[in-house]
Amino acid sequence: MSLKGKTIFMSGGSRGIGLAIALRAAQDGANVAIGAKTAEPHPKLEGTIYTAAEEIEKAGGKALPLLCDIRFEEQVDEAVAKTVETFGGIDICVNNASAISLTNTQMTDMKRYDLMNTINTRGTFLVSKKCIPHLLKSDNPHILTLSPPLDMNPRWFAPHVAYSIAKYGMSLCTLGMAAEFKAAGVAVNSLWPFTAIDTAAIRNVIGDGEMAKNSRTPEIMADAAHAILMRSAKECSGNFFIDEEVLREEGVTDFTKYAPHAKGPLVPDFFVPDEVVDRLPTEVMKVW
Repeated sequence: MSLKGKTIFMSGGSRGIGLAIALRAAQDGANVAIGAKTAEPHPKLEGTIYTAAEEIEKAGGKALPLLCDIRFEEQVDEAVAKTVETFGGIDICVNNASAISLTNTQMTDMKRYDLMNTINTRGTFLVSKKCIPHLLKSDNPHILTLSPPLDMNPRWFAPHVAYSIAKYGMSLCTLGMAAEFKAAGVAVNSLWPFTAIDTAAIRNVIGDGEMAKNSRTPEIMADAAHAILMRSAKECSGNFFIDEEVLREEGVTDFTKYAPHAKGPLVPDFFVPDEVVDRLPTEVMKVW
């Protein structure tokens, strides 16, 4: 089995985890539409929809770069329509776009609050909604959202309640849509990393010191996403997957390649429930 010939519509994806997922699918020969707003290089972050498209093509897939700000419904409509026109349909929707600001209540201005909630929660709802009519025509339709398990531990909210609301809103879309579209055979799942993932965007937040070195590469999320998208949509829905657990289910036991510079315990990601930490053998720092 492979994703050869399957069409993925992805929000964001010009860099980081989204691009890694796109490149893994491209290795199978998938079609990938990148719907993102990065047309010009960011001063601190490499990658645009056009450079992403070039990488996807080089990896063996077909790419469609789409200038699309998912805050605006008409732009999503146009991007989805162009994807269907180009590739004949949509088999997979990946909700990758996200905004982050790890600020407390008093330090979060409402412009930033609105940005996070409009991109994260509303964007996930909107992109999923617009893709679903086309997913219903696919023989193995998937919606995969990069959002965390719904763990209501207050420690995930107290330091950055606005960001947490926005990310958990994405997960609530998974919870509700999985049930709503179960009978129709559309798989709706979330995927979240067990450890911090070393991307340029995260380095902008935590720096490029020891925490970055003791994080994993985006390829672990790409391999986990690929494994999920290969599963039967009718038998795999409503899950809040953790990347390492997915790959262990696939028989992977050596994870060192995903953290080539680590010298000790890895940095855990936000929102990982205690029971996940307890059941996985990988040693992580006691950060949270």
